[in-house]
Amino acid sequence: MVGDEDAIAQILNRLRRAHGQLAGVISMIEDGRDCKDVVTQLAAVSKALDRAGFKIVATGLRECLTGATEHGGAPMTQDELEKLFLALA
Repeated sequence: MVGDEDAIAQILNRLRRAHGQLAGVISMIEDGRDCKDVVTQLAAVSKALDRAGFKIVATGLRECLTGATEHGGAPMTQDELEKLFLALA
């Protein structure tokens, strides 16, 4: 993925945060924590991943539309872009 270095840094930070949260969920389950606490933390992980995904799509949208990738790929069609967005829904 090419793009704005600041956006990439934000994406990586979100993914690292989600990684830590997921490790916390695993520990909570292993420790037998209350279902409500586990689900609340799991929802936070899910939201962090969604936000990272949306940021990736938003950052790469120009690249996807023009085909200006590092590998010289073809531009994405409208249907392909729609499918990409819906994958995060």
